[in-house]
Amino acid sequence: MKEYIKINNKDNVIVALTELQAGASAEGVVAGEVIPAGHKMALTDIAEGEEIIKYGCRIGFAKEPIKAGNWIHTHNVKTALGDIVDYKYEPVDTFLDATEDVTFMGYNRPDGQVGVRNEIWVIPTVGCVNNIAGAIVKQANDRLSHMDESIRGSVEEVISFPHPYGCSQMGDDQENTRTILSDLIKHPNAAGVLVLGLGCENSNIEVLKPYIGEYDEKRVKFLVCQEVEDELEAAGKLVDELIEYAAGFKREPISASKLIIGMKCGGSDGFSGITANPLVGKFSDILCSKGGTTILTEVPEMFGAETLLMNRCENEALFDKTVCLINDFKQYFIDNNQTIYENPSPGNKKGGISTLEDKSLGCTQKSGSSAVRGVLSYGERVTTPGLNLLSAPGNDLVASTALAASGAHIVLFTTGRGTPFACPVPTMKISSNSALASKKSNWIDFNAGVLVDDATLEDTGAALFDYVISIASGEKVASEKAGFHDMAIFKKGVTL
Repeated sequence: MKEYIKINNKDNVIVALTELQAGASAEGVVAGEVIPAGHKMALTDIAEGEEIIKYGCRIGFAKEPIKAGNWIHTHNVKTALGDIVDYKYEPVDTFLDATEDVTFMGYNRPDGQVGVRNEIWVIPTVGCVNNIAGAIVKQANDRLSHMDESIRGSVEEVISFPHPYGCSQMGDDQENTRTILSDLIKHPNAAGVLVLGLGCENSNIEVLKPYIGEYDEKRVKFLVCQEVEDELEAAGKLVDELIEYAAGFKREPISASKLIIGMKCGGSDGFSGITANPLVGKFSDILCSKGGTTILTEVPEMFGAETLLMNRCENEALFDKTVCLINDFKQYFIDNNQTIYENPSPGNKKGGISTLEDKSLGCTQKSGSSAVRGVLSYGERVTTPGLNLLSAPGNDLVASTALAASGAHIVLFTTGRGTPFACPVPTMKISSNSALASKKSNWIDFNAGVLVDDATLEDTGAALFDYVISIASGEKVASEKAGFHDMAIFKKGVTL
């Protein structure tokens, strides 16, 4: 294993890949103290107020004089970020050669969409019926497990997505709930959907229907609990009708150009921007080269690296939308009297990330090198192939749900600390280091830590792409095997 890495020739720091002891040499500089794995060491003397350079970009300023060989972290570096910024479009070359198409085994839907799962989803309109939804799913899966194969067909599972919203909300906050619920109802991984309402909530079924738009009555069923004598019995009949409808779908070869993959990171460490995130960026380039679609989100973790994305926008109109994406989110922080750069998290800092710029420059590695071809508002469904940017916060569950709501079939989730959560679609965990992959094999699906050994980005990227194709074709990720299915909606307003 390599002991350290200098990521960019412009950098005035190296990152320790294994703990460097005092007296160890890196790039001809002797460590003056222990440098923990994933953390930074100064390569030159750095004056107070001078820039700290990593990834070839500024990640902050020195708070005090730093000697060559010293550990660089939160004790001696501070963010350089300010508030709202004026940006200039300075486009860079983002040409990406087209590559040969491949296929995965998925489900063609009657409306032209494709799915990678054939599930039945129970979606509550309001938190009051969460427990009823859970009881419906429990009974339905029990029936499903005893059904003859000729009856259940390709139906994999019945799943509910509880949430605490749908009532006592106002304005944009309520709009978020209605939009995300309608997005999930239309998601092609769900062969059939039962929309479960209480009856007196603000976002009741009749209110929600215009957000859903046209729907296939064989695929989407509605139940208002207050209008029936026994909601479990009534729901059971509707779910059985959905199973009968969904059973007829069969996996068949589908072009990878139809795949939509979300990209997210969480519990990041000092390795995330060196291994897992660049690996996902390589995957994104591969899929985009085949005509597929990727979506990058968590806007607050673009702060400090946003110009790298802005200058990759395909045209100036997209640049302007990206400027709004960034500045509108900064304004959201300001409107709520919060510090824009209140990040990274305690776990990030322990793993070696010192400032938000440090985190953001690592985070945006997931975008690869292709052009930005779409910019989406929260809850907006993706329509443009290629790399898209999506407005959503950094929170793991909220952002991953937003990716699913925008149409992602699968979410690639990189992590250096580990997390067991899932979202409404298969959530593949990619570890930034081999120790995590070994320790939490029940959470981790793919190990990017091999990149600090002798593995190449090219070969590992190809292996990740092949693995995603196998997941799209039906192989389960760890969170699916564990039965984990989460969802969270962006809470922005007053609760009545």
